[in-house]
Amino acid sequence: MLPKFYQTHLRSILDANQYIVLNILIELLQGQKQVRLERLAANLPLPILFESRRRQLQRFLISPKLAISTVWFALSS
Repeated sequence: MLPKFYQTHLRSILDANQYIVLNILIELLQGQKQVRLERLAANLPLPILFESRRRQLQRFLISPKLAISTVWFALSS
């Protein structure tokens, strides 16, 4: 799991659904041996079609809210 200061910061920049997807994604990354979008989408526990999960992950990962300047640099200042 993420340290408390990361959780607080991420909750402030992400909406509730995005924060939940991020937590699920972190757990998936810890359990998977290969980091491929298709593999993560196949194991994402959402009640939608595989292609929809893959597209949702794609959109989530390219979100400007997850940019280094938003997530990392804000913590260092």
